[in-house]
Amino acid sequence: MTRVGVFMNLAKDDPEAKARITGLQEGLEALGHTGLQIECRYGAGTEEMLRKNAKELVDLAPDVIHAASGTMLDALQKEMQQAGRTIPIVFAGVIDPVGTGKIASLANPGGHATGCGSIKFSIGAKWLALLKIVVPGLTRAVVVGDLGADSGRGQLNSAESGAKTLGVKLRPVDVNDASEIERAISSFADQADCGLIVTAASAAAAIRRRIIALAARHKLPAVHPNRMYATDGGLIAYGPITVELYRSAAGYVDRILKGAKPADLPAQLTAKYELDVNLQTARAMGLSVPPALLLFADRVIE
Repeated sequence: MTRVGVFMNLAKDDPEAKARITGLQEGLEALGHTGLQIECRYGAGTEEMLRKNAKELVDLAPDVIHAASGTMLDALQKEMQQAGRTIPIVFAGVIDPVGTGKIASLANPGGHATGCGSIKFSIGAKWLALLKIVVPGLTRAVVVGDLGADSGRGQLNSAESGAKTLGVKLRPVDVNDASEIERAISSFADQADCGLIVTAASAAAAIRRRIIALAARHKLPAVHPNRMYATDGGLIAYGPITVELYRSAAGYVDRILKGAKPADLPAQLTAKYELDVNLQTARAMGLSVPPALLLFADRVIE
């Protein structure tokens, strides 16, 4: 039986993880793959769990593996190198795959991985601009990201570039330091000129509810990288349409199962983004969201 591995960057019981896997399965079924065996493993949690589950998936030797993020892709490639195996990988949600060195170029990925990237580093400045719209007097902002990764540093550099133009001072915080996140958010509590930006990172997605709860407790306006944050109570989310990423991934998996090699399949970067505004959260924070922003929102949560 044909087997497809899925290495998800969220926890097994996360509704978003289930929705994404379902989207991939539905995309494959639409392409005629109804008898596939899907093997799922999850990378949320500790580094030890990430390595353990990556090894399990590689040891199963599926026909192709879907990697849900750059972190998952790196873990899989490391395990394959150690095991002396080469398994085709299709990624979705990798941040700027060329800028982070995951592939050689979009047109010619090279190696054994290809797929659909999610965002470019330049989105960091756009998140800051959105925060400035909601908080016109913004002078300081906490930026939570994976500062040890190329993707995290790239997003932060973009935000810093925008901060110089807007006159905003940023306080970078590593998402892997939970106590520092709480200290940083608490230090900005109840100050009208402050805000929060949560950048795209697997580690941030895994603890998003904790970050959202902290922002709500301290009434700190925040911009997030994905719709699931707004669904869970985040104030504003701006980022790629996840469903489109997984539909694209299904197309790559289909072609590889039919004999194509990843190196011969041009990667792509999604061009579709969505803006979500949670008015319920805004009211709880005592914020008035500008009508112009609501007009351009793809979804407003009442």
